Amino acid sequence: MWPNCAISEGAELLPKTEEWLPPLWQHEARAAIRIPGNITKEKLDLLRAVDAVYLDEIRKAGLYDAIWQAFAVLLPVRTVGVMGDGWTYDQACALRAVTSTDGMTADYYPFEHAFLGRVAARIINECRGINRVTYDVTSKPPGTIEWE
Repeated sequence: MWPNCAISEGAELLPKTEEWLPPLWQHEARAAIRIPGNITKEKLDLLRAVDAVYLDEIRKAGLYDAIWQAFAVLLPVRTVGVMGDGWTYDQACALRAVTSTDGMTADYYPFEHAFLGRVAARIINECRGINRVTYDVTSKPPGTIEWE
């Protein structure tokens, strides 16, 4: 599908519509770089669920138009957690939101801590398979907007 491209693996699993993608995700292959490692249907479904919660909270807070790009990344690690009376060993995700005028430089969006806490609680409670949520506060440069 994307010859000579590291993100070709798993491309057939990506959606053919962009309804679930954040603003400026113009190419479906970009979802693949939000899942470092092996891409599976289950991981794509989990990413969609996390994104849906994140974008829902951004919209509810009236911040959608203030943010240039926002998305989640499934991290290639598992973490120990506690849910109810039991231990979990699930995935971690990172949330990213940036402001930019040109895409060449970007600053992370300064969410209030209460907002981040609310989003993390919803993701952990509603997205089975996630037990840890982080927020990326890296500007560009030195980092990039994407993770890979």
